[in-house]
Amino acid sequence: MKYMIASDIHGSAKYCEQMLEAYKREGAGRLVILGDILYHGPRNDLPEDYAPKEVIAMLNPLKENFLCVRGNCDTEVDQMVLEFPVMAEYCFLELPGAAPETAETEKTEGTGQEEQRSACGTVNIFATHGHIWHPKHLPPMRNGDILLNGHTHIPACEEITDSAGNKYRYLNPGSVSIPKEGSAHSYMIYEAGRFRWKNMQGEEYMTWKTDSRS
Repeated sequence: MKYMIASDIHGSAKYCEQMLEAYKREGAGRLVILGDILYHGPRNDLPEDYAPKEVIAMLNPLKENFLCVRGNCDTEVDQMVLEFPVMAEYCFLELPGAAPETAETEKTEGTGQEEQRSACGTVNIFATHGHIWHPKHLPPMRNGDILLNGHTHIPACEEITDSAGNKYRYLNPGSVSIPKEGSAHSYMIYEAGRFRWKNMQGEEYMTWKTDSRS
């Protein structure tokens, strides 16, 4: 399955609409939203076309497509108007990795028939907004896991190491509506072991493959 990952809509009807258009265009099976859906937040300027009620009206009809975590700007009143869960501090995703170039072939016991089998690795992702768990305050993870954050509004793909020498990968899609440090309004796509960062027009500007060593 293809996954789309987006964060920090902050009540912008314009960029929420662009996000949903991208979701349809990409043909993703699920949209992971990393928090800060409706409220712009006291530290941010109002995003373009700030209209939380319009964002609610766009998202609720598609509620079965979303996996969401709570951002620091999301509250109980947001949950009252949104028809899908948004208050979880994190979710843990186990996604299929890249398929091997050659599949194994073996005989199925008792049938004499050959069966083709491709053993894909698993990509383990700790997805959370980033105001509590982030590269400087890591959640409990295993060596090789991925920490997926929003919050900073800055796209990222970095290797991080903890005090015990375990290595993780920190990924961030940037912000849909209020990008910072000159970054694009953007989202991510995950499919078959590869993460791709794209602007809202679908133009890819960064990629990382999970079996990469850099």
